[in-house]
Amino acid sequence: MIEFYYRNQPDIPFYTNNYISYYNMNIRVARKEDCTRLLELVHELALFEKALQEITVTLTEFEDAGFGEQPVWKAFVAEAGGIIHGFGLYYTRYSTWKGCRLYLEDLLVTKEMRGKGIGKILFDRLIEETIEKGYNGMTWQVLDWNEPALNFYKKYNSYIEAGWLNASLNTNKCIAYRDK
Repeated sequence: MIEFYYRNQPDIPFYTNNYISYYNMNIRVARKEDCTRLLELVHELALFEKALQEITVTLTEFEDAGFGEQPVWKAFVAEAGGIIHGFGLYYTRYSTWKGCRLYLEDLLVTKEMRGKGIGKILFDRLIEETIEKGYNGMTWQVLDWNEPALNFYKKYNSYIEAGWLNASLNTNKCIAYRDK
């Protein structure tokens, strides 16, 4: 597996086996001990999306889902000085039309670190992961009012699909339906 990182010239990549570095910013695979910080950042994202009340996952559930007996997610983190400033959390999604795809659940860089190229190197690493895993592409959602994110993804020539609505059932609704 080839991983790349950037030295003081962000447009000139060179290769290493362990991490991506960008002005002392390392991109690495998330570890269980990162989960507390990752959930802090998830709360920051939910606050930005005006949906803080929607977070119901506990730290224990989050850790188990990423590092338990049957992990369902993986992540890359952007770290400098021992502090995680961003992450990209993903999992495998299967599409009956497209096959296996990397599903990007969250891509976040803290407010104070935005505009420094960290989102780009995280997203580039996720693209590389998509290629390395032999997936048929990657997919994600973006809020239609999040202009900075829309502009970011447009730089990659990504297709932003219109006309689909998200649907979900929480556990309580599943139980209520079953028991009716």
